Amino acid sequence: MLNMSTPSELKSSCMTRNGMVKLAPSQPNGLGSASITKGTPAAKNRLCQSSSVPSILPPPPSSLAYHHHLHHLDSPGMHHTAAPLLPSDLEPGKPLVGLKPSLRQLPPLTLPKPVLLERQLVLDEKLLNRLLWYFTTAEKCVLAQVCKTWRKVLYQPKFWEGVTPILHAKELYNILPNGEKEFVSLQAFALRGFQSFCLVGVSDLDICEFIDNYPLSKKGVRSLSLKRSTITDAGLEVMLEQMQGLMHLELSGCNDFTEAGLWSSLNARLTSLSVSDCINVADDAIAAISQLLPNLSELSLQAYHVTDTAMAYFTAKQGYTTHTLRLQSCWEITNHGVVNMVHSLPNLTALSLSGCSKITDDGVELVAENLRKLRSLDLSWCPRITDMALEYIACDLHKLEELVLDRCVRITDTGLGYLSTMSSLRSLYLRWCCQVQDFGLQHLFGMRSLRLLSLAGMIYVSPLTTPKSPTILNL
Repeated sequence: MLNMSTPSELKSSCMTRNGMVKLAPSQPNGLGSASITKGTPAAKNRLCQSSSVPSILPPPPSSLAYHHHLHHLDSPGMHHTAAPLLPSDLEPGKPLVGLKPSLRQLPPLTLPKPVLLERQLVLDEKLLNRLLWYFTTAEKCVLAQVCKTWRKVLYQPKFWEGVTPILHAKELYNILPNGEKEFVSLQAFALRGFQSFCLVGVSDLDICEFIDNYPLSKKGVRSLSLKRSTITDAGLEVMLEQMQGLMHLELSGCNDFTEAGLWSSLNARLTSLSVSDCINVADDAIAAISQLLPNLSELSLQAYHVTDTAMAYFTAKQGYTTHTLRLQSCWEITNHGVVNMVHSLPNLTALSLSGCSKITDDGVELVAENLRKLRSLDLSWCPRITDMALEYIACDLHKLEELVLDRCVRITDTGLGYLSTMSSLRSLYLRWCCQVQDFGLQHLFGMRSLRLLSLAGMIYVSPLTTPKSPTILNL
């Protein structure tokens, strides 16, 4: 996503877990700046990647003839030191600066053909449209400040597809000389056609100002993420009522809205919803989601107070539309909740039970027997899962391509023997599975489909153990 800074320098930024670029709202000159960093919320060190701007080559040696010609135009008896000619001094029709007054009256000089050709190429929009695709998002932000032509080309929406700007609350306002605050201009964002935004630390008023000042907010914004926001039930209701094009919503660390706010604001047009670290979310919130979002295709939930009862709220309509369900650190969900879930959502292709510490092998058996379409399964941080769960997975989930077993500390080499029979598995994560040893890995190295194997934190695995297949080892 993108961050705000002065147009003359890059400003380091913090990237979220999924990776975003920070863009700056336009300054008075209409330009913005950006920087990209990578990391996680735990990694607070900010790294700023500077971007290089292609430079225009100096004039060829032939242009030196101008200086030689001017030297001989002067009278033989006069001696003076002529200032060197700069590239800007060679522009047609521009008077020469730094020479004797008599020389400044010379007719306009004609640039040599190589220099003219360079200028034409640098400003050729057809060439720029092809060349600028090869730069990163941060580099494009810098290149857009080179000249008006480059900015015109780079401000086309096609160069910014998939980019999510990050706007922090404290950077949304300019302080006027009289001390009052003025909302920043978002016109530069509108020119680039951004359809996704992340707003950090904003209030109800900030959100209303954003809606009023961003020209595309009503119909053009498809995805919105609110992080550490103080949005209330009233603000949530106004936001979803005004932003008619919104289809993807993320609420992270927003502790001021309640379940009643979800009941009054959720709209059926939402197809993707993510709620995490919101203390007021419990079973009744899931009831609101299931009743008001019949077209929901993806739900991510990190809520410590959600119980098995909530898993029974999903309707038959969502059984056909919902294909991704992530239940992360839902500590109160047990195997009984899994029973409700697999019968309500039989068409899931991606399921995460990461951190659901009460799930056992029996719960995994229910998943394997009823969710045969699964392509991705995350069971990380489920300490009660044993080798028996891996046998259920290997026998029934024949379409599974990704399996995450990080911190499943009871898995042994025997369980990996079961997984080695899976012909479709492409990615396997075994980080910090402390009972796995070299013998178990030998089974995996014979898998032809496996392309990624992550073994970080494996204390009993020898670094000399290497795969014979084209597996990518992540140690």
